[in-house]
Amino acid sequence: MTDLTDLVLAIVRPLVTQPDQVSLEVVESNDFFEYNLSVAPEDIGRIIGKQGRVAKAIRTIVYSVRTNQAKRVRLNILDDTQNN
Repeated sequence: MTDLTDLVLAIVRPLVTQPDQVSLEVVESNDFFEYNLSVAPEDIGRIIGKQGRVAKAIRTIVYSVRTNQAKRVRLNILDDTQNN
């Protein structure tokens, strides 16, 4: 799963203004590998894009990767600004 983590980070880091604040956490459940992506609050719009097009493109790439297990991959973009 490190290859998929590297793939997500390679896609996301060039899109943001603060690549050092990009973090990716992997949570394994019964059905999914959930990748929780966090970026700086001012970069959240860059990752989502107009009408969610950038997020949809990232998810299309990530979801197309085959895993060795029967579990599916899910990419969540976390918005930490709602907690404040």
